[in-house]
Amino acid sequence: MDTAHRIARIIATEIDAQPAQVAAATALLDGGATVPFVARYRKEATGGLDDTQLRNLSDRLTYLREMEARRTAILGVVRDQGKLTDHLARAIAAADTKAALEDIYLPFKPKRRTKAMIARENGLEPLLRAILADRAAEPAALARTYLTDKVADVKSALEGARDILVEELSENAALLGRLRQFMQDGAFISARVVSGKEEAGAKFSDYFDHREKWADIPAHRALAILRAAREEIVTIDIAPDPDTGAAQAEGIVAQAIGIAGEGPGDHWLRQVAGWAWRVRLSNSMYIELLSDLRKRAHDEAIHVFGRNLRDLLLAAPAGAKVTIGLDPGIRTGVKIAAIDATGKLVETATIHPFQPRNDLRGAESTLLTLIARHGAELIAIGNGTASRETERLVTEVLKRLPKGTTVPKKVVVSEAGASVYSASEQAAREFPDLDVSLRGAVSIARRLQDPLAELVKVPPEAIGVGQYQHDVDQRQLARKLEAVVEDAVNAVGVDLNTASASLLAHVAGLGPSLAAAIVAHRDATGAFRSRAALKKVTGLGPRAFQQCAGFLRIRQGDEPLDESAVHPEAYGVARRIVAACGRDLRQVMGDAGALKGISAERFVDENFGLPTIRDILSELEKPGRDPRPDFVTASFADGVEEIGDLRPGMSLEGTVTNVAAFGAFVDIGVHQDGLVHVSQLADRFVKDPTEIVKVGDVVRVRVTEVDIPRKRIGLTMRKDGGAQGGRAPHKAAGTAQPGKAARPAKPGAPARGKGGGQGSFGAALQDAMRKR
Repeated sequence: MDTAHRIARIIATEIDAQPAQVAAATALLDGGATVPFVARYRKEATGGLDDTQLRNLSDRLTYLREMEARRTAILGVVRDQGKLTDHLARAIAAADTKAALEDIYLPFKPKRRTKAMIARENGLEPLLRAILADRAAEPAALARTYLTDKVADVKSALEGARDILVEELSENAALLGRLRQFMQDGAFISARVVSGKEEAGAKFSDYFDHREKWADIPAHRALAILRAAREEIVTIDIAPDPDTGAAQAEGIVAQAIGIAGEGPGDHWLRQVAGWAWRVRLSNSMYIELLSDLRKRAHDEAIHVFGRNLRDLLLAAPAGAKVTIGLDPGIRTGVKIAAIDATGKLVETATIHPFQPRNDLRGAESTLLTLIARHGAELIAIGNGTASRETERLVTEVLKRLPKGTTVPKKVVVSEAGASVYSASEQAAREFPDLDVSLRGAVSIARRLQDPLAELVKVPPEAIGVGQYQHDVDQRQLARKLEAVVEDAVNAVGVDLNTASASLLAHVAGLGPSLAAAIVAHRDATGAFRSRAALKKVTGLGPRAFQQCAGFLRIRQGDEPLDESAVHPEAYGVARRIVAACGRDLRQVMGDAGALKGISAERFVDENFGLPTIRDILSELEKPGRDPRPDFVTASFADGVEEIGDLRPGMSLEGTVTNVAAFGAFVDIGVHQDGLVHVSQLADRFVKDPTEIVKVGDVVRVRVTEVDIPRKRIGLTMRKDGGAQGGRAPHKAAGTAQPGKAARPAKPGAPARGKGGGQGSFGAALQDAMRKR
């Protein structure tokens, strides 16, 4: 079996597919196709692999190809050394991870001058072989025959023999594999506070004396411990069970040596086995498991970030409506931006209804004027400082609108990342003459109209829907988040004639330079009348057109199908389907009844299979349909504006702002998100919070606990109000919340006892909400 087939079989098993599907997808990706294009328009070739499977396929393809390249390099090095045996070649070929390959390569890897090398140069390797061969002999007696001017005494001779054996053991791939498995199965990770750091590291207090199984520690807690260690608050150790583990590990080393008897040689070799574990092998295992733990925690944190970002990007848009955006502020005033239905800025203002100016009358007058002048349909209020006070102001203003006037709907909007966008080069190019503070109000208004179109302008890490985002591998995080944005943008589709360069840059096959070229062409020649007109854009060739065309929409253009997700390459078959209806294309599009009775199988040919035909039928029924949900928004309770207004038992509506492994954070309008622990999400056991909620969901919660000094709010979604518990909640750590500064996870103690009621929930709440 060649390398490509072996890789295809491995990946197929991992993503639950067939090797032929993996091979087809690999060929397309290698040929320059993008994941969104392959997932949407090459279903026949890949057997319907979705974007998630294709992303996993792409990641694993890179890893496995790197491993194969490394395998080839190692074979070459060992062959050049003249040490490649059939047995060794089979072992190298059978290695299924990079770590296993490196274990095999260790004895052949060029290395610095070691104690073992010096011992060999001093002629002590025969002494080791003699001890191994004759266990009944006294090692000391054997050592006397190897004394020279470079080996002064018996002790030095035996130490040299020991050094040689220890190096051989540390390069024994089979032994390293057994020790690795032993540690992965039974090791504990422990943390101890550094003396004198108790006060400085108070936020990590529950990790001052902490121990749990390495294999079981959740990602958020591992990241908390790693952060505490990086800040030099605690020291970390990863070791087997303190009572029995060391002896078991030494026993594994002894087995690798082959110690069976009780002779003097066996006794000396057992001592060497113990020394090898304590001094050399335990340290290498610690480093390896710490690295594995860090990677595992990073992978999980990045996965959570990506999932939450996707939910946020695919949140329901309010739509093309005239919107007034308010960026609340107290001392500096409330910044206002009015935008039309297309998102174009039409007017700005600043009002000062709060201290120190207290110009309430002027603020109300300005708002009334703006609403009337522009026919506002929506008012977007940022959820930061003074949000509830501003919302109260808007409520009073809306009451004063003349009878018969359409009353705009007020909506509180997350302003996470708005300040980052306001100060960006992109915002400066878009609004060169606009004050930075007013740009934030524009962003708030636009993200209500279309969250996806506006949020792509903000660096994903600034949106604040992840855990420990600054701790994880930044390149890996960037790759993941870019993939999430790309998949979200292409799942929705982009209006070619209104999209910003920022949005177009994420369309499959484009990128920043082509996106800029499209906008420049549009500005110079006017709106695109067809997708085909894209071919006139400088630099946009046939390959880019093929990849991007299906994800771009043209409303009311020359070609009706340009409004749909039907790819131009399939326009012919789409017209054959329409012809079978005996009606005009524009009449058929959007009329589900016109397509009833049409058999998809009838139109299958050598170029288009059943999946594509079914997709075309769906698009003809609902051209360019938006996969995002209908727009809904939470209504915050009147009179509940600060954490001090909360009382246990209150039933409130809120919006999910972040979902972590241990639960969901919900904005209930008091400037501090509350936590619905995973044990409080439903009246049943919930393993993964995403089974119940996602970012952007509007939910009904009940207040269970309020800790004003620590700004902690406990919430429940259980019908019983959280009074009863199922399984004890997992130990949780704090997380960054949208619209708020990223926090270190709370170091916290696990919930005690079997119940998941108020006591254990309170412990979990303290875990999750501990601040810096």
